[in-house]
Amino acid sequence: MEFVIQSLIDHAMIVVFLNVFASQLGLPLPMIPLLMVMAARSVAGDVAVGLLFGVAFGACLIADLICYAAGRRYGSHVLHTACRLSLSPDSCVSQTQSLFARWGMWTLVVAKFIPGLGLFATALSGQSRVPLQKFVLLDALGIALYIGTIIWLGRAFHSTIDTLLSTLASYGRAGLATVFIALLLFFAIRLARRHLLIRALRMTRISVPDFKRLRESDAPYVIYDVRAAASRERDGAIPGALPWSLDGVWRPEAPSSQDTQVIVYCDCPSEYSAAKVALHLQRAGFTRVRPLHGGIEAWIAAGHQVERSTFVSDWAKPPPPLDNPSNTRCI
Repeated sequence: MEFVIQSLIDHAMIVVFLNVFASQLGLPLPMIPLLMVMAARSVAGDVAVGLLFGVAFGACLIADLICYAAGRRYGSHVLHTACRLSLSPDSCVSQTQSLFARWGMWTLVVAKFIPGLGLFATALSGQSRVPLQKFVLLDALGIALYIGTIIWLGRAFHSTIDTLLSTLASYGRAGLATVFIALLLFFAIRLARRHLLIRALRMTRISVPDFKRLRESDAPYVIYDVRAAASRERDGAIPGALPWSLDGVWRPEAPSSQDTQVIVYCDCPSEYSAAKVALHLQRAGFTRVRPLHGGIEAWIAAGHQVERSTFVSDWAKPPPPLDNPSNTRCI
């Protein structure tokens, strides 16, 4: 254990750069423990605190610029790939877009402090064609606050961290094994939470062709769009869809009959957001609720029409009550 600690100190800047860089690119590697340990060692003079801040800041900014460029070039494909790799799929595309709609570009300043948000915020900035200078300015401010806070905490609690390291070192191999076991438990818990979430949201989807047939039939139905407002403006919406606010600011009234078929769609991988809303409606007593398989992308890929002209009016005022669900159909 002493050898590991000394090796980390001897190659501190290289290890910190690689750890922070990989973490900010979406790999499930915890960066906070390493930064706090190095910050604690800076009190004793083993590590230069200014250099530590600069290396961590640079690694984070470089990773964010890569994500920004990828989002600008490849758009939603980058967001969806990141969401599939994320250990927190419940905090991906739609949630990030909702925060952007509420806070705008200032989301970048606090994004690093919210688990699972930083990567999506930078990629979404590129997809939204945010000017590079504005992105760098706000992102750098957010990085400085985030890295500075971690280093400050490490230095403030340096005695506790040093005591913990000394205790682990005294146990030799057992101490090293404890560190690895703790890391394994971290990943196991996150993977278990992801699995439980996916399992809870597992339900029957409706395919685009089946939904098209439903629209052409006389059966009453209602369709909810749970994407952020910016996505509706950029990509359009399925005709007749009613916006549903994920953050609970406002939501359309539920269908008057619980037997009405309810279709929910979003733009998340595996329809995470749509499935969460569908599960909420099922718990409220609606028995015929299904997410649209593939979401808006599958609808557009099938060559079906989207509407854009009603975007402003849809979000400027709540939709009328659904006294007759069949009136929501778009002929």
